[in-house]
Amino acid sequence: MRYAMKQKIFCLGDDYRVLDDEGNEVYLIDGAAFPILGNKLRILDRDGVCVAQIRQRLLSWGPCYDVVRDGATVATVSKHLFTLFLCKFTVDVPGPDDLEASGNLFDYEYHFVRGGRTVARVLRQFFAWSDTYGVDIDPGEDDVLILAATVVIDLCCHTEREK
Repeated sequence: MRYAMKQKIFCLGDDYRVLDDEGNEVYLIDGAAFPILGNKLRILDRDGVCVAQIRQRLLSWGPCYDVVRDGATVATVSKHLFTLFLCKFTVDVPGPDDLEASGNLFDYEYHFVRGGRTVARVLRQFFAWSDTYGVDIDPGEDDVLILAATVVIDLCCHTEREK
């Protein structure tokens, strides 16, 4: 499935609209306006039902976020601290099906790999008013999980660009 993920410009938190390839809004990612204890975001479907949450871990060696569904952590997204010329993230899911996300030095293009096979591609679009990404996810993959990991990568890399 192909999505466009657009960060909202005029909002009080890290909010994103996720559109399908026909331009219909399928998810809203709603960030807390003033996070006191780390970033917390909710992924809402078209009907406003929360399908997942993204919660920042405060006590970790680097940027680390949990993806939560129905009160249970289904994945942990963490940034590798020591990489040369690449940004790398691990999406640790229960069992052996972890995802690795890696991209170029400027984080404009990256891909998710599981077991040596690319399962999703993300490309940052230039000449947009806000951070906008094209996200192409292979059939059979967990779209919400990959979209949540894409948000985490944007949060981690966006914070570093501001410094």
